[in-house]
Amino acid sequence: MSRVVFLNGTFLPLQDAKVSVMDRGFLFADGIYEGYGVLDGHLVDTEGHLARLERSLDGVRIANPYSRTEWIEAMNGLIHRNSMREGFLYLQVTRGEAERDFFFPDGVAPTVAMFTQAKSIVDAPAAETGIAVVSVPDLRWKRRDIKSLSLLAQVLAKQAAREAGAGEAWMVEDGYVTEGGSSSAFIITRDGNLVVRPLSHAILPGITRQSMLRFVEETGTGIEERLFTLEEAYDAAEAFLTSASNFVLPIVTIDGRSIGDGRPGARTRRLRELYIQAARASAGVA
Repeated sequence: MSRVVFLNGTFLPLQDAKVSVMDRGFLFADGIYEGYGVLDGHLVDTEGHLARLERSLDGVRIANPYSRTEWIEAMNGLIHRNSMREGFLYLQVTRGEAERDFFFPDGVAPTVAMFTQAKSIVDAPAAETGIAVVSVPDLRWKRRDIKSLSLLAQVLAKQAAREAGAGEAWMVEDGYVTEGGSSSAFIITRDGNLVVRPLSHAILPGITRQSMLRFVEETGTGIEERLFTLEEAYDAAEAFLTSASNFVLPIVTIDGRSIGDGRPGARTRRLRELYIQAARASAGVA
């Protein structure tokens, strides 16, 4: 069966979905995107992702083409048509098709595209082994809280990680870790406190991050919302990342240095369990 995508209100076979060369997403990366985890055939953290989608659209002044109900119906329709049980749903909205000019075009409808990617998240081998991380300079623009299509800096960071045999890159600015190439970054200190960078224009407000933080108290771990350095990360008892496509994933080395005993930590494992339990219980509830 052909893979089905969603384009401007219509479900189409992938090979039939076409976007103009003059689309501003292609010419300027003039648009935003959003990503949802899918578990047991249902969207995860639906309301949080929809709220961030709305904030991103507002941040770049693109009119939201659909209501929340219409977004949910379209996404669920896509999941159903692809018979997907677990994985990732990607959507993007661009300013639309117009003659190339830097100014916003008048009277142009946004381009909306969505597709799914089947993936094992719950039983991913990396959840058992943990992953390696490398640090790279943060080369991005100043409004990282907007989920912009402008991802070249992240592409370069993730490629550097792959070439180093790592699973993610942690970006560093002014000596402090900002976030991962496609994830939020966390450490747990030897004193047993979870450290996470506070929300600001410097990082994306991770929805999985937001949901996972609700369970920290159940692990007996304190929370410190503050900046942290690479040196602190090297000396941490545990480290992990969160994202819609990985949920909670342990980190066992950073820049070749073992974190803790070089194995996924107990608190990280417990946070992953709690997040997955809650995701299963609430999946599909908007």
